[in-house]
Amino acid sequence: MATILGAFAMSHQLGAPDGVEEQAERVFQGMREIGRRIRALDPDVLVVVTSDHLNNFTLTAPAPYAIGTADTFTPLGDMGLPRDPIPGAGAFAKGLRAFAAGCGVEIAAAEPLQPDHGVMIPLGIVDPDRRIPAVPLYVNSVFYPEPTPERNRTLGEVIAAFVAMHDDDLRVVLLAGGGLSHWVGMPREGEVNEAWDRAVLAEMVGGDVDALVARDNPGILAVAGNGGLEIGAWLVVAAALPGARGECLFYEAMPSWATGMGGVELHPA
Repeated sequence: MATILGAFAMSHQLGAPDGVEEQAERVFQGMREIGRRIRALDPDVLVVVTSDHLNNFTLTAPAPYAIGTADTFTPLGDMGLPRDPIPGAGAFAKGLRAFAAGCGVEIAAAEPLQPDHGVMIPLGIVDPDRRIPAVPLYVNSVFYPEPTPERNRTLGEVIAAFVAMHDDDLRVVLLAGGGLSHWVGMPREGEVNEAWDRAVLAEMVGGDVDALVARDNPGILAVAGNGGLEIGAWLVVAAALPGARGECLFYEAMPSWATGMGGVELHPA
Protein backbone atom coordinates (compact mmCIF):
# COMPACT_ATOMS: atom_id res chain seq x y z
CA MET A 1 0.00 0.00 0.00
CA ALA A 2 1.20 3.53 -0.75
CA THR A 3 2.37 5.46 2.29
CA ILE A 4 2.99 9.03 3.38
CA LEU A 5 6.41 8.47 4.91
CA GLY A 6 6.74 11.89 6.44
CA ALA A 7 5.75 15.54 6.27
CA PHE A 8 7.89 18.63 6.56
CA ALA A 9 7.46 22.40 6.33
CA MET A 10 9.94 25.21 5.94
CA SER A 11 10.04 28.89 5.07
CA HIS A 12 10.92 29.47 1.42
CA GLN A 13 12.86 32.71 1.71
CA LEU A 14 16.60 33.28 1.87
CA GLY A 15 18.59 36.45 2.33
CA ALA A 16 22.13 37.71 2.63
CA PRO A 17 23.95 36.58 5.78
CA ASP A 18 25.61 39.98 6.25
CA GLY A 19 25.24 41.03 9.87
CA VAL A 20 23.22 37.94 10.80
CA GLU A 21 25.83 35.29 10.11
CA GLU A 22 25.07 33.07 13.10
CA GLN A 23 21.31 33.17 12.55
CA ALA A 24 21.73 32.55 8.83
CA GLU A 25 23.94 29.56 9.49
CA ARG A 26 21.39 28.04 11.87
CA VAL A 27 18.70 28.50 9.23
CA PHE A 28 20.85 26.96 6.51
CA GLN A 29 21.74 24.01 8.73
CA GLY A 30 18.09 23.48 9.66
CA MET A 31 17.06 23.48 6.01
CA ARG A 32 19.88 21.08 5.17
CA GLU A 33 18.75 18.79 7.99
CA ILE A 34 15.27 18.66 6.48
CA GLY A 35 16.89 17.76 3.19
CA ARG A 36 18.93 14.98 4.76
CA ARG A 37 15.87 13.53 6.46
CA ILE A 38 13.78 13.60 3.30
CA ARG A 39 16.51 11.97 1.21
CA ALA A 40 16.90 9.29 3.89
CA LEU A 41 13.21 8.41 3.41
CA ASP A 42 13.93 7.79 -0.30
CA PRO A 43 10.52 8.94 -1.59
CA ASP A 44 9.15 8.08 -5.02
CA VAL A 45 7.17 11.33 -5.03
CA LEU A 46 7.74 14.61 -3.19
CA VAL A 47 4.61 16.78 -3.05
CA VAL A 48 5.73 20.39 -2.61
CA VAL A 49 2.80 22.39 -1.21
CA THR A 50 3.51 26.08 -1.57
CA SER A 51 2.47 29.42 -3.06
CA ASP A 52 3.26 31.20 -6.29
CA HIS A 53 4.40 34.83 -6.37
CA LEU A 54 2.47 36.21 -9.37
CA ASN A 55 4.79 34.37 -11.73
CA ASN A 56 2.49 31.60 -12.97
CA PHE A 57 -1.01 32.84 -12.13
CA THR A 58 -2.76 36.09 -13.02
CA LEU A 59 -5.79 38.08 -11.96
CA THR A 60 -7.58 36.76 -15.05
CA ALA A 61 -7.04 33.17 -14.01
CA PRO A 62 -6.69 32.92 -10.22
CA ALA A 63 -6.97 29.44 -8.77
CA PRO A 64 -7.53 28.53 -5.11
CA TYR A 65 -5.50 25.38 -5.79
CA ALA A 66 -3.36 24.37 -8.75
CA ILE A 67 -1.03 21.50 -9.51
CA GLY A 68 1.87 20.91 -11.88
CA THR A 69 1.02 17.89 -14.02
CA ALA A 70 4.13 17.68 -16.23
CA ASP A 71 6.84 15.05 -16.04
CA THR A 72 9.56 17.70 -16.23
CA PHE A 73 9.65 21.34 -15.15
CA THR A 74 12.04 24.13 -16.06
CA PRO A 75 12.26 26.53 -13.10
CA LEU A 76 11.61 30.24 -13.57
CA GLY A 77 15.04 31.14 -12.26
CA ASP A 78 13.93 34.08 -10.10
CA MET A 79 16.24 35.19 -7.29
CA GLY A 80 19.12 33.88 -9.39
CA LEU A 81 18.16 30.26 -8.78
CA PRO A 82 19.36 27.58 -11.25
CA ARG A 83 17.07 26.72 -14.16
CA ASP A 84 18.19 23.10 -14.56
CA PRO A 85 15.11 20.92 -15.19
CA ILE A 86 13.52 19.02 -12.33
CA PRO A 87 11.63 15.74 -12.67
CA GLY A 88 7.87 15.75 -12.15
CA ALA A 89 5.37 12.99 -11.40
CA GLY A 90 2.66 13.65 -13.94
CA ALA A 91 0.63 10.49 -13.41
CA PHE A 92 0.45 11.09 -9.65
CA ALA A 93 -0.49 14.75 -10.12
CA LYS A 94 -3.21 14.01 -12.67
CA GLY A 95 -4.57 11.23 -10.48
CA LEU A 96 -4.69 13.48 -7.43
CA ARG A 97 -6.45 16.20 -9.41
CA ALA A 98 -9.12 13.79 -10.66
CA PHE A 99 -9.57 12.22 -7.23
CA ALA A 100 -9.90 15.64 -5.58
CA ALA A 101 -12.56 16.67 -8.09
CA GLY A 102 -14.55 13.61 -7.09
CA CYS A 103 -14.29 14.80 -3.49
CA GLY A 104 -15.55 18.27 -4.37
CA VAL A 105 -12.15 19.98 -4.33
CA GLU A 106 -11.22 21.65 -7.61
CA ILE A 107 -7.51 21.79 -8.41
CA ALA A 108 -6.55 23.62 -11.60
CA ALA A 109 -3.91 22.16 -13.90
CA ALA A 110 -0.93 24.53 -13.89
CA GLU A 111 0.14 24.23 -17.51
CA PRO A 112 2.57 25.53 -18.56
CA LEU A 113 4.44 25.94 -15.28
CA GLN A 114 7.82 27.39 -14.38
CA PRO A 115 8.23 26.92 -10.62
CA ASP A 116 9.51 30.04 -8.86
CA HIS A 117 11.37 30.32 -5.57
CA GLY A 118 8.33 29.12 -3.63
CA VAL A 119 9.13 25.66 -4.95
CA MET A 120 12.78 25.94 -5.83
CA ILE A 121 14.30 27.22 -2.58
CA PRO A 122 12.93 24.27 -0.56
CA LEU A 123 13.46 21.81 -3.40
CA GLY A 124 16.95 23.05 -4.21
CA ILE A 125 18.04 22.37 -0.63
CA VAL A 126 16.12 19.12 -0.20
CA ASP A 127 17.03 17.59 -3.57
CA PRO A 128 20.11 19.38 -4.94
CA ASP A 129 20.76 16.60 -7.46
CA ARG A 130 17.22 16.96 -8.89
CA ARG A 131 16.56 13.26 -8.49
CA ILE A 132 13.20 13.01 -6.68
CA PRO A 133 10.07 13.42 -8.84
CA ALA A 134 8.29 16.50 -7.51
CA VAL A 135 4.65 17.58 -7.67
CA PRO A 136 4.20 21.34 -7.16
CA LEU A 137 0.84 21.89 -5.45
CA TYR A 138 -0.15 25.54 -5.07
CA VAL A 139 -2.30 27.00 -2.31
CA ASN A 140 -3.28 30.54 -3.25
CA SER A 141 -2.16 33.19 -0.77
CA VAL A 142 -2.03 36.12 -3.20
CA PHE A 143 -5.46 36.54 -4.79
CA TYR A 144 -8.51 37.42 -2.71
CA PRO A 145 -10.31 35.41 -1.48
CA GLU A 146 -7.74 32.89 -0.34
CA PRO A 147 -8.95 29.36 0.45
CA THR A 148 -10.21 29.16 4.01
CA PRO A 149 -8.26 27.19 6.61
CA GLU A 150 -11.15 24.70 6.74
CA ARG A 151 -10.87 24.20 2.99
CA ASN A 152 -7.12 23.70 3.33
CA ARG A 153 -7.76 21.01 5.92
CA THR A 154 -10.07 19.29 3.45
CA LEU A 155 -7.36 19.36 0.78
CA GLY A 156 -4.91 17.72 3.18
CA GLU A 157 -7.45 15.02 3.97
CA VAL A 158 -8.02 14.46 0.25
CA ILE A 159 -4.28 14.00 -0.30
CA ALA A 160 -4.16 11.41 2.49
CA ALA A 161 -7.16 9.56 1.06
CA PHE A 162 -5.68 9.57 -2.44
CA VAL A 163 -2.41 8.07 -1.23
CA ALA A 164 -4.24 5.48 0.88
CA MET A 165 -6.26 4.25 -2.12
CA HIS A 166 -3.14 3.15 -3.98
CA ASP A 167 -2.46 -0.58 -3.81
CA ASP A 168 1.19 -0.24 -4.82
CA ASP A 169 4.23 0.54 -2.68
CA LEU A 170 4.45 4.22 -3.64
CA ARG A 171 6.50 6.20 -1.14
CA VAL A 172 5.25 9.77 -0.69
CA VAL A 173 6.71 12.67 1.29
CA LEU A 174 4.99 16.03 1.78
CA LEU A 175 6.91 19.30 2.00
CA ALA A 176 5.21 22.64 2.66
CA GLY A 177 6.96 25.87 1.75
CA GLY A 178 6.18 29.41 2.93
CA GLY A 179 5.70 31.62 5.96
CA LEU A 180 6.16 32.52 8.62
CA SER A 181 5.11 36.06 9.55
CA HIS A 182 6.06 38.68 6.97
CA TRP A 183 4.61 41.66 5.18
CA VAL A 184 5.34 41.90 1.44
CA GLY A 185 5.06 45.33 -0.16
CA MET A 186 3.16 46.65 2.85
CA PRO A 187 3.96 49.41 5.40
CA ARG A 188 5.03 46.84 8.00
CA GLU A 189 7.51 45.11 5.67
CA GLY A 190 10.57 44.09 7.68
CA GLU A 191 8.61 43.27 10.84
CA VAL A 192 8.45 39.77 12.31
CA ASN A 193 5.85 38.59 14.82
CA GLU A 194 7.97 36.08 16.72
CA ALA A 195 5.27 35.21 19.26
CA TRP A 196 2.86 34.32 16.46
CA ASP A 197 5.49 32.32 14.62
CA ARG A 198 6.32 30.27 17.70
CA ALA A 199 2.65 29.63 18.40
CA VAL A 200 2.14 28.28 14.87
CA LEU A 201 5.24 26.10 15.19
CA ALA A 202 3.95 24.72 18.50
CA GLU A 203 0.59 23.88 16.94
CA MET A 204 2.30 22.16 14.02
CA VAL A 205 4.59 19.95 16.10
CA GLY A 206 1.81 19.31 18.62
CA GLY A 207 -0.45 17.92 15.91
CA ASP A 208 -3.12 20.51 16.72
CA VAL A 209 -4.83 20.88 13.36
CA ASP A 210 -7.92 22.38 15.00
CA ALA A 211 -5.86 25.27 16.36
CA LEU A 212 -4.34 25.89 12.94
CA VAL A 213 -7.78 25.89 11.32
CA ALA A 214 -9.01 28.38 13.93
CA ARG A 215 -6.51 30.93 12.59
CA ASP A 216 -8.80 32.57 10.06
CA ASN A 217 -7.36 34.47 7.11
CA PRO A 218 -8.35 38.01 8.22
CA GLY A 219 -6.75 37.35 11.60
CA ILE A 220 -3.56 36.03 10.01
CA LEU A 221 -3.37 39.03 7.70
CA ALA A 222 -3.75 41.40 10.64
CA VAL A 223 -1.06 39.93 12.89
CA ALA A 224 1.30 38.08 10.53
CA GLY A 225 1.01 39.92 7.23
CA ASN A 226 0.09 38.87 3.73
CA GLY A 227 3.08 36.51 3.75
CA GLY A 228 1.71 34.87 6.87
CA LEU A 229 -1.16 33.55 4.75
CA GLU A 230 1.37 31.11 3.30
CA ILE A 231 0.88 28.89 6.36
CA GLY A 232 -2.15 27.60 4.45
CA ALA A 233 0.34 25.22 2.83
CA TRP A 234 1.56 24.11 6.25
CA LEU A 235 -2.02 23.40 7.26
CA VAL A 236 -2.58 21.22 4.19
CA VAL A 237 0.44 19.11 5.13
CA ALA A 238 -0.58 18.86 8.80
CA ALA A 239 -4.12 17.83 7.85
CA ALA A 240 -2.78 15.01 5.67
CA LEU A 241 -1.32 13.48 8.86
CA PRO A 242 -3.94 14.45 11.47
CA GLY A 243 -2.66 14.32 15.00
CA ALA A 244 0.91 13.63 13.91
CA ARG A 245 3.40 15.17 16.28
CA GLY A 246 6.86 16.28 15.35
CA GLU A 247 9.74 18.57 16.13
CA CYS A 248 10.85 22.07 15.28
CA LEU A 249 14.19 21.84 13.51
CA PHE A 250 14.90 25.57 13.38
CA TYR A 251 13.43 28.98 14.03
CA GLU A 252 14.94 32.42 13.70
CA ALA A 253 13.23 35.81 13.65
CA MET A 254 14.97 37.55 10.73
CA PRO A 255 13.86 41.17 10.25
CA SER A 256 16.75 41.74 7.84
CA TRP A 257 15.22 39.01 5.67
CA ALA A 258 11.75 40.47 6.37
CA THR A 259 10.40 37.18 7.68
CA GLY A 260 10.33 34.62 10.44
CA MET A 261 12.25 31.53 9.30
CA GLY A 262 11.15 28.14 10.58
CA GLY A 263 11.13 24.45 9.75
CA VAL A 264 9.45 21.36 11.20
CA GLU A 265 9.10 17.62 10.69
CA LEU A 266 5.91 15.68 11.44
CA HIS A 267 6.19 11.98 12.19
CA PRO A 268 3.40 9.66 10.95
CA ALA A 269 1.71 7.74 13.76
